[in-house]
Amino acid sequence: MKPVLVWSSAFVIATAAAASATAAPQIYFAENLAPNGTVTGTPVAARTSFLSNLIGVGNEGFEPPQTPNTGVDKAIVQFKGSGGSSIEATLQGGGFGIVNSTGDPPDLGRFNTTPNGEQWWLSGEPFSITFDTPISAFGFYGTDIGDFNGQLTIDLQDQAGNVTQQVVNNEVDGPSGSLLFWGFIDPTVKYTRITFGNTAPGYDGFGFDDMVVGDLGQIKPPNGVPEPFSLALVGAALLGVLATRRRRPAS
Repeated sequence: MKPVLVWSSAFVIATAAAASATAAPQIYFAENLAPNGTVTGTPVAARTSFLSNLIGVGNEGFEPPQTPNTGVDKAIVQFKGSGGSSIEATLQGGGFGIVNSTGDPPDLGRFNTTPNGEQWWLSGEPFSITFDTPISAFGFYGTDIGDFNGQLTIDLQDQAGNVTQQVVNNEVDGPSGSLLFWGFIDPTVKYTRITFGNTAPGYDGFGFDDMVVGDLGQIKPPNGVPEPFSLALVGAALLGVLATRRRRPAS
């Protein structure tokens, strides 16, 4: 009966790996409609939960030495990757680029979310982020999203060119100056491009700040359960134990 038990364990492992391989991205989202220009409320908790499932990731707040480039809607930024590597991200489009309160006055609703910072990315049109190394996690703070009927959409393009769209459930036609956090973690798919859509382009301006990027190696296994690759190793180990037992002479 022992071989039956071992094979049953291996079947459970294979099943868990298959289920993980088809899982949808885990989404983190929260919105504070009246933050009064500060980083407070449930978006902070959502970001904390997001970060608790990652390790060794960096944060991009668009601060100096980067300079405001209103009207030059392109920026190249670097994020920490796993194993000491780096991830280069190219932001392109949106109509504005990196701004501060001079280029985007506070009474328009957008604001900086980086501690002791003063700059953010402003977009009034769709824009994209292209990564030179595939990623599996991404998150950001968004400000003043949806006060003029704009709904934020996020298209995720994987390595094979397949695109899946996520619709951010932001308040539409809500108050000016809102704050939200949105992020995703996907331990089964690697993405090379993210495109942000705006259902009210040219009319509703969105602020983005404190972007976080993570590759597959920076995702913590959920609840201590090994990732699919680790599960395969465990399965191989169990098969090895079975083979050893078959070779062991009777006592």
